Amino acid sequence: MPSRRDLANAIRALSMDAVQKANSGHPGAPMGMADIAEVLWNDFLQHNPTNPKWANRDRFILSNGHGSMLIYSLLHLSGYNLPIEELKQFRQLHSQTPGHPEYGYTEGVETTTGPLGQGITNAVGFALAERTLAGQFNRPGHDIVDHHTYVFLGDGCLMEGISHEACSLAGSMGLGKLIAFYDDNNISIDGEVRGHGNVHGWFHDDTPKRFEAYGWHVIPKVDGHDPEAVRKAIEEAKKVTDKPSIICCQTIIGFGSPNKQGKEECHGAALGETEVAATREQLGWPHAPFEIPADIRAGWDAKAKGERLERAWNEKFAAYKAAYPELAAEFERRMAGELPKDWHEKANAFIAAVNDKGETIASRKASQNALNGFGPLLPELMGGSADLAGSNLTLWSGCKDVCAPGHDGNYVYYGVREFGMAAIMNGIVLHGGFRPYGATFLMFSEYARNALRMAALMKAPSIFVFTHDSIGLGEDGPTHQPVEQTATLRMIPNMQVWRPCDAVESAVSWKAAIDRQDGPSTLIFSRQNLPHMARSQAQIDAISKGGYVLRDEGTPDAIIIATGSEVELAVKAAEALEAKGKKIRVVSMPSTNVFEAQDQAYKDSVLPPSVSKRVVVEAGVTDGWWKYVGSHGRIVGLDRFGESAPAGQLFKEFGFTVDNVVANVEAVL
Repeated sequence: MPSRRDLANAIRALSMDAVQKANSGHPGAPMGMADIAEVLWNDFLQHNPTNPKWANRDRFILSNGHGSMLIYSLLHLSGYNLPIEELKQFRQLHSQTPGHPEYGYTEGVETTTGPLGQGITNAVGFALAERTLAGQFNRPGHDIVDHHTYVFLGDGCLMEGISHEACSLAGSMGLGKLIAFYDDNNISIDGEVRGHGNVHGWFHDDTPKRFEAYGWHVIPKVDGHDPEAVRKAIEEAKKVTDKPSIICCQTIIGFGSPNKQGKEECHGAALGETEVAATREQLGWPHAPFEIPADIRAGWDAKAKGERLERAWNEKFAAYKAAYPELAAEFERRMAGELPKDWHEKANAFIAAVNDKGETIASRKASQNALNGFGPLLPELMGGSADLAGSNLTLWSGCKDVCAPGHDGNYVYYGVREFGMAAIMNGIVLHGGFRPYGATFLMFSEYARNALRMAALMKAPSIFVFTHDSIGLGEDGPTHQPVEQTATLRMIPNMQVWRPCDAVESAVSWKAAIDRQDGPSTLIFSRQNLPHMARSQAQIDAISKGGYVLRDEGTPDAIIIATGSEVELAVKAAEALEAKGKKIRVVSMPSTNVFEAQDQAYKDSVLPPSVSKRVVVEAGVTDGWWKYVGSHGRIVGLDRFGESAPAGQLFKEFGFTVDNVVANVEAVL
């Protein structure tokens, strides 16, 4: 029977071999954390390599994702569908072993961890989803949702500001099934983080005290190379159920490398052939590159154990299903990511009712109305706001705090943590069972930007709600007035951005975001009131195509394209021009991304190539619109920052008036 050290050395060998073959990567962290990983995966982790999507599996997240060969080694050794050939193709084109773990590429990888700090933040979302799902579905004697979230993280994750946002909130929430392992190896790319010689260092935090202040259970100074110490620490952490735990593991980066361990040289570069050979000798690992002896493979193989665990859970679920058939069916639906069977019919009926009502309201209020209409149909909705619920209007009549007794709520008070909120949402949606939405002012999408990008990269269907969408914010001034944000959000691949012009478009945009399963949506709403636009049923149906003809008078002389609050301006300008004998088509384009995805015939029907006289009206930067108007068109936009003044004065000051739009159309004519 191989020793624990032999089992851990298999990780070290595979990691240094793969990095060496690729001549690229980070061998140090996998080699340093191998002993911790061996204990966790072989003694504690509930998972089934033959069914990576088993609902009640523990979630494992490698937040220090540069050490990706650690998770690839673990997945390969324990029996996931990750053959040795894929490890040999580490960091190569189209392999299942990309440079950082990427969700959707490799079975067993729960989330993409590249930007440091987002893995631990995703983990908070996973743990919150587990606890809330348990609160909603578990019944006495039937704990069908009962698993842990384990996360590895390093100094870089703790230096990134997002770790403060996420870990502070996790402590406040008391997420007892979240257990983090801090790889305290004192090394980052630039050297020793606590300093050496004439270098003062750049990370002198007292991490245990920091996490104690957050309200975490802290286990300090664990020898990360002592399996028994690691095992005892995990057992202790699992006994603490009212707060998250962090196990501070003191490790040696690149453990086993006689000349490079403990140094930054092994952090982000291959060891080199000579050092790899020396490391083999130091570890007592005489095997050829990528060769794992049969007894080591047998010691790691988790397939039989995983199948037993899942079978036992299936028996528990069968008993639950017999006792609570409706709850069981709902659990299965939600974990499969399926919408209720009557969703489309009831959602369309709500949209029709909104159209019939014809209210003039702010689109942020229309968004709240949509939540009140759709929320009762979707128990999987989990909302939240970054301390702006009263402004974002994200609370609806069925909201309940997820931290209320019973933990069966559906609303998260994130506090002033925009970045943390967005990354936690990604963790929630990847866990399964929920469709999260979270809100802040559009201007502060900048704080959340990298988590939005990660949602798009992972094709995670998070719903990001941004209100106060333009200079219409008014007196708060340019620090709070978004100018370039809508345009740059549209540039993120796989992100669908909606900026509706009234209550009907707002409801349709919400439905589109909920319907979407292959990526995130951004919904952008106004502070100021927007008038109802009259539409036929065919026009209502066309909203979901991203752009459509809102107003038409025969073959047009010119086309005005607008979004959001500027659609009203476009319609009034068209009326003024028609009084002068011009035929003007008004196109409302709430989502350029969705419009671009339509077939060419539809796009040409909305924007006929024969009509080259075009003007766009949007209170934001102009660069993204030239593809629609051509070099001879005009854009009424804003390529500068705003000012502090009432909204009406600002729109006039910056040329968002009927007269100016008319003048621009006449200029292109």
